[in-house]
Amino acid sequence: MADAAPKRTPLYDIHVSLGAKMVPFGGYEMPVTYPRGIAAEHRAVREAVGLFDVSHMGEFEVTGPDRNAFVQRVTCNDVGALRSGQAQYSAILTPQGTFVDDCLIYRFEDRVMMVVNAANIARDWEHVVDQKRGANVRLRDVSDETGLLALQGPQAEALLAPLTPVGVATIPYYHFAEGKVAGAQCFISRTGYTGEDGFELYCRARDLEQLWHALAGAGRAEPCGLGARDTLRLEAGYPLYGNDIDDTVTPLEAGLAWIVKLDKGADFTGLAALKRQKLEGVKRRLVGFKMTEPRVVARHGYGVFLDREARQGRRLHGARGAQATEAGRGEAAPGRLQDDGAARRRATRLRRVPGRDVRRRRAQRHRHAHRQPGHRDDVPAGRARQARRAVRGRRTGEAGPGGSGAAAVRGEKDEEIGGEAGGGWWRMWRRCASGF
Repeated sequence: MADAAPKRTPLYDIHVSLGAKMVPFGGYEMPVTYPRGIAAEHRAVREAVGLFDVSHMGEFEVTGPDRNAFVQRVTCNDVGALRSGQAQYSAILTPQGTFVDDCLIYRFEDRVMMVVNAANIARDWEHVVDQKRGANVRLRDVSDETGLLALQGPQAEALLAPLTPVGVATIPYYHFAEGKVAGAQCFISRTGYTGEDGFELYCRARDLEQLWHALAGAGRAEPCGLGARDTLRLEAGYPLYGNDIDDTVTPLEAGLAWIVKLDKGADFTGLAALKRQKLEGVKRRLVGFKMTEPRVVARHGYGVFLDREARQGRRLHGARGAQATEAGRGEAAPGRLQDDGAARRRATRLRRVPGRDVRRRRAQRHRHAHRQPGHRDDVPAGRARQARRAVRGRRTGEAGPGGSGAAAVRGEKDEEIGGEAGGGWWRMWRRCASGF
C-alpha cells in the first residue's frame, strides 16, 4: 500500500512563494530553509527575531469533570501543580516507562490541552484514548483545526506587543494568555524551542495566514525553517523525539527525572517501571561530547574509538553540524576519545560554550520580572535549569553543544565523557561494565 501523500499547513503556498525548500517531515510538507539559508535564519533568531510555521504539531483537547485527573494518569509530570494559565513540559509513557512522546500541557479554566509531535499524532491519540477507561472526559483531536506560529528571538516581545492588547511583557515564562493578535483570536504562550525568549501563538487554522503577514517581512520577523529550528534547539540543548528520546529510552536515562513525579498520587502509565529503575539504579545515561577540530562534523552512525579500538555498541546518534557557527570547538576528535582522566579534565570547558550563554541571557531577562507565587519550573531540561537560575539566581546550567558539530553516542560503559556538564541532551548512552 502506497504511503499517504504528505499533508500541508495553511501556509504552504506562502512558503513556496518565498522560495522555501519543502521537505517531508512528520507527515507534512514543511519548509526546511528559505533562500537566505539556515545560517542566516539561525543568526536572526539569536540576534533579532525569527518566525516559524509549526502548525504540523498535534493538539488534543480534554474537557469534562475528570479532565485534570485523566491527564495526571496519562502523563508523568504533575498537572495538579498547575494553575490556569500555566504550561508544563511532560511525557506520555509506555508501561515500560519509555517514551511514547514528549509533550506540552496547557491548563485552562475549563479544559486541558496536550501538544504532541507531528510524527506521533496518530499513535499518541490511540494511546490517550486507550487510557480513558470510564473517565468522565471528552477527548478531541483538534490538530487540523489549529494553527501554530513560533515567534522567537530577543526582539520577539517588541514585535508582538503593538499587535495585541494583551500585555505580553507581563506573561511569565511557561505561562500563557488569551486575546487577539493582529485581529486573530489566539492564545499566546511564552514558550519556545530555540533557547531564546519568544512566544508560540495558537490560533484557528483559517486565521494563520493573516497572523503570518502581520509578523513576517522586511523590518519584522525573518521566516525560518526546520533546519534552523534544529540547529537552534541543538545549540540550546533541547531534545528531539526519534533522535534523542524514543520508545527505548526512559526519562531517567535521558536526564529527565525532574519531569517524573513518582509521588504525585496518580498511578500514571510507566510508574511501576520507573520506580523499579530508580530503585535498581539507572544503568545507562545520555551524555555528550563536542568536536575539538575546526570544520569537522560528527555524523550520525559514526563509530566511537578509544586508543584506536572500536567500542562495541557505541555509535553517534543525533549528530548535527552547527551551521551558524564559525569555528569548531569540542572535547573529542572524530574516531578518538581520550582516556577518562583527560576526558574529565576537558569536561570543565563544556560550561563555556554558546548554549549556556543563550540560557544565561534568557535567565537574566526574566530573573525577577515574571516571578509569581507558586511558579514552577516544569519545562524541558535545558529550560528547567534556566528557569531555576532565573528564580533562584543559580548558575548551574548545562552547556549546549557548539562549534562545528555536536553528537550523542550510544555506549556500553560506565564512565561519562564530559560528565554532567556535557551539554543537555547531547550525551552518551552508558551501560555498566568494567573500564572505559
